[in-house]
Amino acid sequence: MTDEPLAFSPDQFSGRARIFALPNLVMFPHVMQALHIYETRYRAMLEEAIEDDRLIALAVLAPGWEQHYEGRPPLRSTACLCRVATHQRTPEGTYNVLLLGVRRLRLVRELPPKKLFRVVESEILDDELPAEEPPETAAGLQQELLAAFKRALPKMPDAYEQLDQLLGTQITLGMLADIVAYTIDLDLDWKLRLLAECNVLRRTRLLLEAIAGRPAPVPTRPFPPEFSAN
Repeated sequence: MTDEPLAFSPDQFSGRARIFALPNLVMFPHVMQALHIYETRYRAMLEEAIEDDRLIALAVLAPGWEQHYEGRPPLRSTACLCRVATHQRTPEGTYNVLLLGVRRLRLVRELPPKKLFRVVESEILDDELPAEEPPETAAGLQQELLAAFKRALPKMPDAYEQLDQLLGTQITLGMLADIVAYTIDLDLDWKLRLLAECNVLRRTRLLLEAIAGRPAPVPTRPFPPEFSAN
């Protein structure tokens, strides 16, 4: 298993994103996702990333991808730029990797197919916190989101203490919203809306609306997920 540095700065990104496209996984910044990479094109993508900047983008396939999966089916317009945190090559030549989400991306233009994998010109999307909003707004939304998240985790007795420890690291509202959005059981459209929303206050309000409309409070991922403040 090879560990890689996790620190990320936007000037490390060329703007050309290597695309790992999946139909139903929405990745968010600040969390980690384990993947098993076995397709030839994605092995080539990972090997290039490891030798270069260790960056790939987790994108989501648009509806209708099923008949064109082996080709270049349309992609949703927002993706998550990820750094390869660890990678391990198996005896079969496949890879087990752990990815750290680092930034939102807007996918702008796909480049001609000169490689086995897809490459898209992309723009980093930074979090926005409206200057006209008083600090109390974000603080109040953070407490409201924390309370809503706790209500969504009734069957996880250790989660409250872990959540309080997590907040003790002084994470921002945007980071908390992304961690909750990744962890909690929401349908694909909700997660895509949350990924596409750069305004932190609007994202948090959307997330609160989504949590309030959920049926049974059953999270799909363990809490806390592995995450980083980078």
